[in-house]
Amino acid sequence: MMTKLQGLEDAIKKCRDCPLHLTRKNAVPGEGLENADIIFIGEAPGRNEDEAGRPFIGQAGKFLDFALESVGLKRTGIYITNVVKCRPPENRDPRDEEIETCSHYLDEQIAIIKPKVLCTLGKFATSYILSSYGFDIESISKIHGRVYASPVAMVKIIPLYHPAATIYNPELKEYFLRDMKIIIQHAKL
Repeated sequence: MMTKLQGLEDAIKKCRDCPLHLTRKNAVPGEGLENADIIFIGEAPGRNEDEAGRPFIGQAGKFLDFALESVGLKRTGIYITNVVKCRPPENRDPRDEEIETCSHYLDEQIAIIKPKVLCTLGKFATSYILSSYGFDIESISKIHGRVYASPVAMVKIIPLYHPAATIYNPELKEYFLRDMKIIIQHAKL
């Protein structure tokens, strides 16, 4: 029998609600534990993810895996997804209308999984999640590692740099790894 999350993932794979479906090879719903305490949320799939239909499997994903392991986590114990489920052409930033069209899938994933912590990876995921939960949006360089507690949703939001940013700017790796320790403290695993 298909779970709610599996049904949603299946719907995402068949989605044709915006023009991104015309250029994708695979939609990338997300993957991981259906009752995960932590969800990591990126902006949109890249080339490798589009090819495989899995989130964060390229170079940025390898660093994310390393960071997870550094605090005793594994992909199988969390959930990883994106705000936009299809790759924007040429890995461009997702457009506002694409985020608006696709974000209901992320909202449904969060409602099904009911995590303790939402970890936003980069500017687009952070902006979407913070605004959705009624928080002011600031630059990721100012708020990475800060903990936002939503008393209504009973979830904590922790913005992080996007793992791809650590590839282009290796100085950010230290911040990312330090922020991972904050996640563990607040997930109470």
